[in-house]
Amino acid sequence: MKHKFVDFIPDNLEERVVYISLEYGIVVHKCCCGCGHEVVTPLSPMGWKLTFDGETISLSPSIGSWSLACKSHYWIRNNKVEWAKQWSKRDKEKTKNKKWWWSK
Repeated sequence: MKHKFVDFIPDNLEERVVYISLEYGIVVHKCCCGCGHEVVTPLSPMGWKLTFDGETISLSPSIGSWSLACKSHYWIRNNKVEWAKQWSKRDKEKTKNKKWWWSK
């Protein structure tokens, strides 16, 4: 994957490019599975964190696209996609019912 630091997220996203707007505290990319859906990860102290080592970026925690048909689950570490194990229906339900800071 590549990354681009931008002021504004472009209307047309390129495949395998992670767009980072520090001004707006947001990271956007097309889903890594290839389904073409836009994945938005807002940066915050209690949410996703971006690490930039001068050459590559990493996002944590993992990106779980549970609302998409693909149900992709992965990390972006050092500009590479690392796929997570597939979650069971029970695992997804436990996560879905958990109270997260952003869903108050």
